[in-house]
Amino acid sequence: MVLAAAGNVKHDRLVALLEERRNGSSVVDRPLARKPARRSPRPGLAFQRKETEQYHVCLSGTGISLSDERRHAAAVLDAIVGGSASSRLFQEIREKRGMAYSVYSYSSQFAETGQVGLYVGTREENLPACLEIAVSELTDIAGGNVRPDELHRAKENLKGRLLLSLESTSNRTVRLGRATVNGTPLLPIEEVLARFDSVSAGDVASLARELFDARRLSAAGIGPNEDHFRAAVELVTPGLRTKVARAA
Repeated sequence: MVLAAAGNVKHDRLVALLEERRNGSSVVDRPLARKPARRSPRPGLAFQRKETEQYHVCLSGTGISLSDERRHAAAVLDAIVGGSASSRLFQEIREKRGMAYSVYSYSSQFAETGQVGLYVGTREENLPACLEIAVSELTDIAGGNVRPDELHRAKENLKGRLLLSLESTSNRTVRLGRATVNGTPLLPIEEVLARFDSVSAGDVASLARELFDARRLSAAGIGPNEDHFRAAVELVTPGLRTKVARAA
């Protein structure tokens, strides 16, 4: 168990309350029970048939770990790709073309590995174009076309969200607890802001080339027709066509 607290608390009083309730049990530093990840899974494809009005599709791949020094660059990349209303996916697919109501990218980081990906929910006739636009934007970023204005906007968005989150006591508590559980250093806020500022366009492009290479992306979808889903995915990740696993 990990105890984390923030707000109007006194450290010594908190420790004393914990000691009273431990019933004499000692703190033991035990190794992790789970085995570390040895290798990344191969790209795959999964589909679940459901009579929905829209297709819900994710393209996803292996990301970076919590200890990776590039994690701040990864956050900036995510913000540029689809992490906000000013991101490329949101602007190109929803705002300019009106092809989807919901489209975004996401990123998760764990002890030994991570995950990156994008999601789009759209009608059947728009699915191929949405996926092609998404991969085209990722390819453009990976090719080094990271505009100064979008780089600056992504950094300011991340810094603003971080500072606003610290106004919440619960967010501060979670930040403390997560760092303890994951064994990652709890960086001062000033350093985190400085790390965001230090991310360059080249850093973002390099990560995009590594993480969003279409050859290493898996695809998952929900919708009424598997053949249509497979045909749309084939346009952007051809190698997945023969690796189909139907979801339960």
